Amino acid sequence: MSRRERSSDLVMKLMNGIHRVILTVTGGRLGWTLGRMPAVELHTKGRVSGLQRSTMLTAPVHSTGKWVLVASMGGSDRDPQWYRNLKANPDAKVTVRGRTLNVHTRTADATEKAELWPQIVATNSRYAGYQSKTTRDIPVVICEEY
Repeated sequence: MSRRERSSDLVMKLMNGIHRVILTVTGGRLGWTLGRMPAVELHTKGRVSGLQRSTMLTAPVHSTGKWVLVASMGGSDRDPQWYRNLKANPDAKVTVRGRTLNVHTRTADATEKAELWPQIVATNSRYAGYQSKTTRDIPVVICEEY
C-alpha cells in the first residue's frame, strides 16, 4: 500500500472517530444527519478476520426500510473495506438514530445505478466529483431491512 493510500485511510478513520465522538458527546442529538442525508452506522463481518466491523456513512437516497450507500471512498481508486466486507458477507446491520436493524445488501446493477445516481448527486454533488477522480466505477449499495 502506498504512502498516499495509508494517509487516505488514516483520514477516513479519523473522520469516523470524530463522527462517533459527536454522537457520543451529544447523546445522539447531533450527528445523525449530514446536510440532507441521514448518517448510518454500518456493521459488517470482516471478510478475512470474521470480526465485527463498523463504519459511519451517509445514505443519500433512503426510504422506509431501505438505505442506499455509495462506496466512493472520496474518489479513491480502491473500494472501501466495508464494501469488500459486504461483497463477502452481504447480511449486515445498520444503526439509524440509535436503532439497529438487520439488512441484506447488494450492489446495484447498471440499470438501478443509472436510476439512483442522479438522485445521489442531487442530494450531494460531491459524489459526481468523486466519480470524476477515479476510473473505478463507484459501487452503489442497496441495503434493505429484513
